[in-house]
Amino acid sequence: MAGDKSSVKPSSAASSSATPSVVMVTQATHTDIPDVCALYKRVWDEFKGKLPDELIKTWEPSPLEFTSWMEGVTYFAARRDKKLVGIVACTPNDGAVQIEHLAVDPESRRLDVGTSLVNAAIEWSRRSNANSIWAETLEIFEGAIHLFQKLGFKPCGELHRHFWNQDVHVLERVL
Repeated sequence: MAGDKSSVKPSSAASSSATPSVVMVTQATHTDIPDVCALYKRVWDEFKGKLPDELIKTWEPSPLEFTSWMEGVTYFAARRDKKLVGIVACTPNDGAVQIEHLAVDPESRRLDVGTSLVNAAIEWSRRSNANSIWAETLEIFEGAIHLFQKLGFKPCGELHRHFWNQDVHVLERVL
């Protein structure tokens, strides 16, 4: 369903200001590429010195690289006040869907962005008749692990020193 132009119901979350902001999640398009690449740079820059440089380089795509990432993959973009603050990819894989490239702007964390994106991925997976949805995340991303578990994902494996010498947690949710 890569051509599906669906959007997900907006959700609001409490922020540091008195008025809650609204997170809008829609399918990403090629016009979003510059904003997506800038988002990935903001997100991964904070991990310089904490993760191998080679790993961060693979997660900060150029616009041309991100264009190739979009082949056969459905991306959802989260916006708050028209600013792109999060992204997630849904990759069909043998009757299941893999969540990939989940990133939330550092200033928008704990404001319902990640939850909205993962819920969009779950809903898209159901509409695509997937049997399950799964994600891999590095051990350092404790917030992502907790987010997935909060949304019904169960730990189902661990890959030791799998990705640039980092342990990877695998989580799955049966649909």
